[in-house]
Amino acid sequence: MRYEGTVYRPPSEAYSLIVQATIGCSHNKCTFCSMYKDKKFRIRPLEEIIKDLMIGRQSYKNVKKIFIADGDGLIMKMDYLRKILRAIKELFPECERVGIYGSPRSILLKSKEDLLELKDLGLGIIYLGVESGSEKILQKINKGVTPNEMILAGERVVESGIKLSVTLISGIGGKDMSQEHAIESAKVMNEINPDYIGLLTLLVEEGTEFYDEVENGEFQLLTPKEVLIETRQFISNLEVDNCIFRSNHASNYVPLGGTLRKDKDLILAQIDEGLKLEGLEEGEVFRRL
Repeated sequence: MRYEGTVYRPPSEAYSLIVQATIGCSHNKCTFCSMYKDKKFRIRPLEEIIKDLMIGRQSYKNVKKIFIADGDGLIMKMDYLRKILRAIKELFPECERVGIYGSPRSILLKSKEDLLELKDLGLGIIYLGVESGSEKILQKINKGVTPNEMILAGERVVESGIKLSVTLISGIGGKDMSQEHAIESAKVMNEINPDYIGLLTLLVEEGTEFYDEVENGEFQLLTPKEVLIETRQFISNLEVDNCIFRSNHASNYVPLGGTLRKDKDLILAQIDEGLKLEGLEEGEVFRRL
């Protein structure tokens, strides 16, 4: 396969064939993110994408999942997406699911009918980085979207029948807005009711605006204990149903998981046990990085 630069994918796409249809991220202005700063966003020529699919077919016998990279591949026009998904159907009849990153903007540029068509063509899951449900925090991190737009985009995906996996970032509001982050994020999740919620923990990367804010004291990071307290408040306020919740990324201090609302009490009990861990305030030893 042919790739340009570092290629990122969701944890659940670990065993997927990754096809780089776009280069970089169409927004690429979030102050906490360092993933695509070395790339200028562009959409690759369709013939190159199809060629990579053909290379993948020649290289692998049994492909169950395909992920269309890079960031915000859903920004591609419908004609492109149709041709890519039809090529996947033709070349990989055994493929059970196609996944893609989507931003609120790229989702809202697609009509309900567009998303229904993409589902029929084999698009099985869209990954949406919500980060926070707080309007103040979204503005601060330069996400370029409001909570209401996030809700509208999420609802549109859910209504189409395409699985929706959202990610939030613990600690992204810092000490000053931890409570607001937990409560407002839960409100957005309750409105969307996604199929999956993934909770990461903030990692400050050198070279980002966020890193500079931490270094000069403008932003105060949460301690591991404060992250768990914030997580508990978030879970306590969630009223989603039949939603798989995971907080087991390497960035997290304590692995959590279950199906909400069925396992809500169990997850809260896991958090309470985590809060009893000795040495939790030292923190980084609990991350698997």
